[in-house]
Amino acid sequence: MSTAPAPGAHTAEEIASQPHCWRRAAELAATADGALPATGERIAVVGCGTSWYMAQSYAALREASGAGESDAWPASGFPAGRRYDRVVLLSRSGTTTEVRELAAALRGTTATTAVVADAASPLAGAVDQRVVLDHADERSVVQTRFATSALALLRAGLGERLDAAVADAERAVVAGPPEEAVAADQVTFLGSGWCHGLAQEAALKLREAAGAWTEAYPAMEYRHGPISVTEPGRAVWVLGALPRGLASDVAATGGGLVAGSDPHSAVREGAAAAGGEPLDPMADLVRVQLVALARAARRGLDADRPRHLARSVILG
Repeated sequence: MSTAPAPGAHTAEEIASQPHCWRRAAELAATADGALPATGERIAVVGCGTSWYMAQSYAALREASGAGESDAWPASGFPAGRRYDRVVLLSRSGTTTEVRELAAALRGTTATTAVVADAASPLAGAVDQRVVLDHADERSVVQTRFATSALALLRAGLGERLDAAVADAERAVVAGPPEEAVAADQVTFLGSGWCHGLAQEAALKLREAAGAWTEAYPAMEYRHGPISVTEPGRAVWVLGALPRGLASDVAATGGGLVAGSDPHSAVREGAAAAGGEPLDPMADLVRVQLVALARAARRGLDADRPRHLARSVILG
């Protein structure tokens, strides 16, 4: 007699599998040169929800690397008439209405590449080129490993080596979620540059899986208003570099600070943690996913099937 999996079981397995998925995505990037943006191309990266936040992170990374002008748009907000050499469309299911409609509108006018989990999806057949991350597909509604594997693919396509990120993710999975973030009444996520997209995704993960009150901002914007929400029992989580002076500012509010450093090392502002190196920000996102899973369990929610959500938004 078969039994139903425990609530959140699929999400837990998918989170833990990310180091393996990232290795495979990096290997795939080496054989997908024609599909990934070439140096010098002016590109846009689009998606919806989680995929849009991954698009933001990649666009910021690519432009900062000098590979070419790179924009990120939600599929529903793509600027009509703006010219690009290539548009990259991110979609796990390949069925999301807004992404499919954009692909159809671009057909024959702009080179298009889709990054999908299903080679048989409608989007995969509606673009010029495709990269299929079927090894990173998911059974849960909430995206974890597909999103980060798509970003791993794109980072590798920029020439980045992901060995350190993979190792960091393996350690994060073993260490588990930081308790101060699991117990916090509210969490504000911050990130600079490409980490701002990760911060947006981090906040979304806690909202989706656990119905938590979270916010996300560029790190240097925190002191321009958002700091007002921080107080004892609430937390600020910085993905990537910790801006100078921020730790003391958060301490003055009475709130807790979680920084992207090795879980077994003390945080030191503006530098590597004493006794350890900072976590790759994508691996720090794995820690956030673990917090979302833990918070959902404490509330009696099923992270595999969050309220009011489906795997894909298909409009009638």
